[in-house]
Amino acid sequence: MAGSVHSAISDRDSSQLAGALISAQPVRVQFVYFDAGGGHRNAAMALRAVITEQYPNWQVDLVNLQTLLEPVDPVARMTKRRVSSEDVYNGLLKRGWTYGSLPMLRGLQAGIRMQAPRLEEVLDAYWQGTDVDLVVSLIPNFNAVLFRSLRRAHPSVPYVTIMTDLADRPPHFWQEPQDQFIICGSDRAVEQARAMNYPPERIMQVSGMVLKPSFYAPEPQDRRAERAKLGLDPDMPTALVMFGGNGSKAARLIVRKLAQVPFPVQSIVMCGHNQRLAAQLAGMDRCCVVGFTDQVPHYMRLADFFIGKPGPGSISEALHCGLPVIIERNSRTMPQETYNADWVATHRVGIVVKRFRDCPAAVTTLFEGRRLERFRIHARRLQNFALFEIPAKLKEILDFDA
Repeated sequence: MAGSVHSAISDRDSSQLAGALISAQPVRVQFVYFDAGGGHRNAAMALRAVITEQYPNWQVDLVNLQTLLEPVDPVARMTKRRVSSEDVYNGLLKRGWTYGSLPMLRGLQAGIRMQAPRLEEVLDAYWQGTDVDLVVSLIPNFNAVLFRSLRRAHPSVPYVTIMTDLADRPPHFWQEPQDQFIICGSDRAVEQARAMNYPPERIMQVSGMVLKPSFYAPEPQDRRAERAKLGLDPDMPTALVMFGGNGSKAARLIVRKLAQVPFPVQSIVMCGHNQRLAAQLAGMDRCCVVGFTDQVPHYMRLADFFIGKPGPGSISEALHCGLPVIIERNSRTMPQETYNADWVATHRVGIVVKRFRDCPAAVTTLFEGRRLERFRIHARRLQNFALFEIPAKLKEILDFDA
């Protein structure tokens, strides 16, 4: 009897020790991103920062797919690796050359399908030399080739796509009919995943787009004083103009148009890496020029409303800071961003214009009656905490497939 009890205790202790050792094993996670536009990389870095705090035994590696696929990138090959497809895309955004981008996107998707064997050959070699417990994609268009190549090398490793857009538009931009998990930041994306026949347990919804941790830091105590430090009028209506890290020449047009609003309006213009734009705006009346900075939340909290790119990241950042948005939708709008205008209108958090030349009328409308305050209330109600929700979803996926 005593021997049996001792044996049972020993087995229990051994089991607990083994469990502790297993739990202490590092969980190897790979986040696949692109630098095209910057939003994918920003989301990956933000999530890694939070995961490092929440799950210290997770080893999160960021993998730039452009780097992996450089040997088969047609632009890199033609330019002897001096320029990549990523560079071309970012250059188009910087110059605002996005007219007719839907046919261009369709061509990209067709090219990926045609080149799939070569792409997957490169990816096969990478996965076979990589120990991984979870693969997380934060990029569109390549999820089919990524998934197939991973399955050949690691059949049991779960594959997750985190959508950094509010909807899958056009189809097969984010969502593919394959056995994976999909994390959605909007009701529309969830509806699309269901229509794609993802099993319910593989569709996970969070409260919005991934924001940087700095957007959850306390707001400045004296906004008027902070405005004065920038040379701005502490009490004048203030626009935050932003077009991502590469800026856009549209910002210059917007600043000129703000001078036509029937009441004084000043602006904070985020120029990012676009030094030419910053130089062009320098010295313009009632305009504060800001170059590339990691203090975007600070500047947003000094403004009253946002004007700029209709991207999901920019919109989400502005709304999280309580800024109603003025965005443009027309033939130059990137196809994956066209739904964002519908989303803004549905949630009553801003105004959609056909062209930024209409900014004076939009700003005037925004300040009529209590519209600005109502939009602010709607923005605050969104309560986006996706950054802190997604790590728990990934942990749930690991446990699900354990």
